[in-house]
Amino acid sequence: MKTALIFCIAAGVALVPVSGTAAGKSKAASRAHGHVKARHLSHAESRPSLEDTQRLLVQSSAAIVQDQATGAILFEKNAGAVVPIASISKLMTAMVSLDATPNLEEPLSIGDEDVDTLKGTHSRLKVGTRLSREEMLRLALMSSENRAASALSRFYPGGRPAFVAAMNRKAQALGLSDTHFEDPTGLTSANVSSARDLVKMVAAAHQYPLIREFTTTAEYEVMLGNRPQTFRNTNPLVRARDNDWEIGLSKTGFISEAGKCLVMQAWLNNKPTIIVLLDSWGKLTRIGDANRIKRWIESANLALKPTAG
Repeated sequence: MKTALIFCIAAGVALVPVSGTAAGKSKAASRAHGHVKARHLSHAESRPSLEDTQRLLVQSSAAIVQDQATGAILFEKNAGAVVPIASISKLMTAMVSLDATPNLEEPLSIGDEDVDTLKGTHSRLKVGTRLSREEMLRLALMSSENRAASALSRFYPGGRPAFVAAMNRKAQALGLSDTHFEDPTGLTSANVSSARDLVKMVAAAHQYPLIREFTTTAEYEVMLGNRPQTFRNTNPLVRARDNDWEIGLSKTGFISEAGKCLVMQAWLNNKPTIIVLLDSWGKLTRIGDANRIKRWIESANLALKPTAG
């Protein structure tokens, strides 16, 4: 088996999928619908040696790699450091939004309150743009659209304060002791967590079919007025057509205080794996780290072996 790691149209806005680019229809989407069951390990199962781990030159400041089926930590680096997590926050935004079991077809509008005055980030969703809640969620996850994430929080029962409070309650319920949220976008450096906590958050988010689908959609074409505009996934590993990654969930993040971040649920050697990479500074460092981890696990022969009987 090939090795692999891991709308609602309103007011003149239309979203059209670009054929052949929805990674949610990939092999990862067929993996037990997101439910990962632990398998028994044989006594002969190989494990990464200390020497193997030392050869894994991960450049991100904090990182962790977990066998999702068994919970075993395969690699970690500064995994307990509490750091800003930028748009990785949007995974929690999505979970809180969906936990409220809202009407996903309800149209939401971008307002002045959704404009980023903290970092001054650009958005193609102009004030007055109307999309369904589902499409706001898709763009927040796939393209990390800050205005979409902000709008989701404003239209939550009780507004943004109630939404952020729900984010922190959800974090507590998941046992994320290093995690705290101040906003739904991750633009503030007050949204913090640790690599160790984010493994749990990724595992929780992976249980939501829409989060799996939207974070692994490569691109979507959006009609804004009379002009088509293509929104792309912020993770180039999801967009690439010629790689052998099998990604079940993906989210990137960046603000200057957090560096470049990447979390993924993916499959390596027919095995579910969670990767968290925080505070990478080179343009492609986090992608290089992910590829290095993939090669390391493949070469270390970490695939689970079935037990007799």
